[in-house]
Amino acid sequence: MSGLVDVPRSNAVEVAAALRRGRHLEYFTIAWNVIEAVVSIWAGLLAGSTALVGFGVDSAIESSSGAALLWRLQERASHADREKFALKLVGGSFLLLAAWVAYESAESLIRREPPSPSLIGIVIAGVSLAVMPWLARQRERVAASLESRALESDSRQTSLCAYLSAILLGGLLLNAALGWWWADPVAALTMVPIILNEAREALRGERCEDCS
Repeated sequence: MSGLVDVPRSNAVEVAAALRRGRHLEYFTIAWNVIEAVVSIWAGLLAGSTALVGFGVDSAIESSSGAALLWRLQERASHADREKFALKLVGGSFLLLAAWVAYESAESLIRREPPSPSLIGIVIAGVSLAVMPWLARQRERVAASLESRALESDSRQTSLCAYLSAILLGGLLLNAALGWWWADPVAALTMVPIILNEAREALRGERCEDCS
């Protein structure tokens, strides 16, 4: 049988089940990130929060990354070059994410425009903080079953989204409770080096050795 990796025939059922699980998780991830993107960008524009808008753009990038991995899970042939190409798409998504987080945060600090408190933003950040760690763990398990470096890399991107959710939630709460308008852009800027490191690893294919 052919899949993401060559496996003994006795493992065909397990691999097929893992592929189905992986596709279902990708569908869920894409759907959730689209909802998250729409709600966050809308709430961010209403509140004048660059952090919320940036978080929404992050979710949009996550959606494109999930679509790339869904395409990868649909493949029936095992080719290292395709696996590496999928990793490069994930790496490019990380770069876009870092650029947006840095730009939105810096702009918010330079303009010194305090955002309005956003209850919707707090709710979506809180729900994301609950959903993303669980989703990352599920995707890591499927990645291990399929020995897919691309899916492993994407699961780590989901983990980063959880960290950003925590940072966003903290910033929104500090702004709403204490009026510290600068809290969320400063916190978001601290995530940029971590995101760039993830982009470097994916683009260099460091998780794609012996892909075949």
